Amino acid sequence: MSEVDEIVSSLAMELRRGTLVLSVLSQLEEEQYGYSLVQRLTERGLSIDQSTLYPLLRRLEKQELLDSSWSLDEARPRRYYILNAKGKRVLNSLMTEWVHLNDIITKLLETKNGDGNNEKLD
Repeated sequence: MSEVDEIVSSLAMELRRGTLVLSVLSQLEEEQYGYSLVQRLTERGLSIDQSTLYPLLRRLEKQELLDSSWSLDEARPRRYYILNAKGKRVLNSLMTEWVHLNDIITKLLETKNGDGNNEKLD
């Protein structure tokens, strides 16, 4: 891997990390356990390691954005997570912030030629 590829890979990872909270919160409007959340995110194009997800879930719960409960109905106990009212308010605010930032970044990255079409930066 070239030096540029390594830099891009590292920076892309940083960008991705910044989106994980929003991504996870967006999928917890209905009850999910950890592995089902990993599957759901992966199906939607965002792979996340369980070793990244579980600490994030614990942090979000500590911030009182999620409620959790144990289910003993299965062969293995499962801890289920769901957004609570505070988490929903935070999610809505983060979604608004995401749309705003996305608009700004899109405008910053656009280069217009004479006819108004977007042109890729080299």
